[in-house]
Amino acid sequence: MKAVVLSAGQGKRLLPLTAESPKCLLRVRSEETILDRQLGALARCGVERAVVVTGFGADRVERELAARPVPGLAVETLYNPFYATSDNLMTCWLARGAMHDDFLLLNGDTLFEDAVLARLLASPPAPITVTIDRKESYDDDDMKVALDARGRVSAVDKSLPPAMVSAESIGLLAFRGSGPKLFVDALERAVRTASAMRQWYLSVVSQLARATAVETARIEGLWWCEIDSPDDLEAARRELSPPAGTAR
Repeated sequence: MKAVVLSAGQGKRLLPLTAESPKCLLRVRSEETILDRQLGALARCGVERAVVVTGFGADRVERELAARPVPGLAVETLYNPFYATSDNLMTCWLARGAMHDDFLLLNGDTLFEDAVLARLLASPPAPITVTIDRKESYDDDDMKVALDARGRVSAVDKSLPPAMVSAESIGLLAFRGSGPKLFVDALERAVRTASAMRQWYLSVVSQLARATAVETARIEGLWWCEIDSPDDLEAARRELSPPAGTAR
């Protein structure tokens, strides 16, 4: 199993912290960065290879990766020259060469305890599996998910009407069996549209859900967070800095 980690963005909402270094290099625990935390979780869960898609601050990311190798995990980078003018659909399309076999897709600002990834990897094999969580209400930034009667994804979008929303995507997906080809073919179609530079890759998953069973891995009760703001970063640091003698 390999992983594709989308870490091309600057993280402008975290300025001035990201004025020179990208979001993925922000420290969350002592000297451990967001990217360190993600790659460590991948390695501990048996993932053997990771492709990190870079953009803003790519040289810094490459230096960090060279200086801090992760035992058991082979890591390579892929540069996205369109990072400043596109959303993550284009980033995924650029990484399509790493998507020929089973793979995980991970947003570069999603942190989680190892049990979250283990839950996804242990889910029944399906072409596409979206990791979801549920809460009482959802805000404008949440990538909302509508589910059908069987618990499969029927739509994914930030702008879903509240009555349709059953959960949110945390930005961690698995593509297995026929899933990688289905996704890559859909990406190839999507990048030919006029709106491609402004689309998210989950819009492609939402389209695929109309004809393909898109399954879910539910993680209620497990810890994860998305780092979008200084408040998010501080909350993650508090969570990952437990009292002496304990560790997450």
